[in-house]
Amino acid sequence: MQKIDIQSIIDTIPIQHNGISMIMLCGLVQGFVLSLVIAFRSNKDNQPMRLIGWFLFFLSIIGLDVYLCYTGLMKHTLWANDSTEVFILLLGPSVYFFLISLLSRERITIRSHWIHFVLPAFYMMIHTIFFLQPISVKLNCYISAYFPDLPLVEEPTRSILANICFSVRSYWRAIMLISFSWYAFLSARVIYRQGERIHGYFWLDAKTDKYGFSKNLVFLFLVGFVIVFLVFWNFENDLGDHYISIFFSLAIYGTSIFMLSESRFFEKSWIADKYETSGMKSDAEQIVTRAAQYIRQEAYHLNSDGSLKDLAEQLELAPNYLSQAINTQTGQNFNDFINQYRIEEAKKRLVDENYAHLNIAGIGQSVGFNSKSAFYASFKKHAQTTPSAYLKKTKEKSSANS
Repeated sequence: MQKIDIQSIIDTIPIQHNGISMIMLCGLVQGFVLSLVIAFRSNKDNQPMRLIGWFLFFLSIIGLDVYLCYTGLMKHTLWANDSTEVFILLLGPSVYFFLISLLSRERITIRSHWIHFVLPAFYMMIHTIFFLQPISVKLNCYISAYFPDLPLVEEPTRSILANICFSVRSYWRAIMLISFSWYAFLSARVIYRQGERIHGYFWLDAKTDKYGFSKNLVFLFLVGFVIVFLVFWNFENDLGDHYISIFFSLAIYGTSIFMLSESRFFEKSWIADKYETSGMKSDAEQIVTRAAQYIRQEAYHLNSDGSLKDLAEQLELAPNYLSQAINTQTGQNFNDFINQYRIEEAKKRLVDENYAHLNIAGIGQSVGFNSKSAFYASFKKHAQTTPSAYLKKTKEKSSANS
């Protein structure tokens, strides 16, 4: 009798397809494609890009759940109902991990960042109990959220573990809002600590600068948090989840446009024959600009093993072309060109309390110099003073201003 009742209720659940469902479907498909492209094409050492891939994958999984629920197709996969709540709790950490990995150059490992996985792991255990519940339980959860006018079916007596599971799940919205709030705060703090590097970058500048892209990502995350809050405020059940899904679909579209606009596919070098650009002509300025952007974005100058050949490989250029472009545009050789970025960073670290435990030679080593003499010679050349004199002068100026 119970099976007949369940099937009769399932059969009454309508299937709907409209413009909203199409936006959601296109967004989640595009998100899956992008995450797969990142997984297969990004360098294994490029952790920030891989974290963006995971973020897009989580968004797409969540979007698939909402799409199935909104269209009514969930009635064919009731075993998966409410199966993405754990992924929602991973959105905040993935954004935060991306920012500290990209901007603070911090390596993300489970061992050093385990605390951020405690809540998702706990909720995973709770969800495992829910996942093992019979179809009647999941059907009731689905129709209660999306079709409150339909009658509920009879459920078996719940076990103690099941009661604990449902007690925790009753606080789901509060748990999600707390998670979003906390990671919005942490992410905004990372951006704030970048100070002058972030100032002035917004939307269009994100195309060529990691700081602008990071600022925009946090902005979208904050907007997403506000939308989630407004939806929860106006809808007691899950009937407003499609508004959240539409926003995240639009965010995925925006990410796709950004990644396509940065693709080498649109560069002249992609369609040029092997010797077509020989002599470089007006390409020299573009090459130097690309090199400078790459050095800053990837902190390449901090790599003591950096070389003309390696940088040229990263930029997919011939080493002699890169060398010629640098010399033509700056009047410098490669060593002087990259050392100017090292000295720029060394100036900051000499007066940064976070590096107070290092002596001057240690500062030089931290910014990519292999020897003390090379550091001093380069500092004198680019700053027209010695590191110790620069530090003394900066401290005196700071004391005078105080």
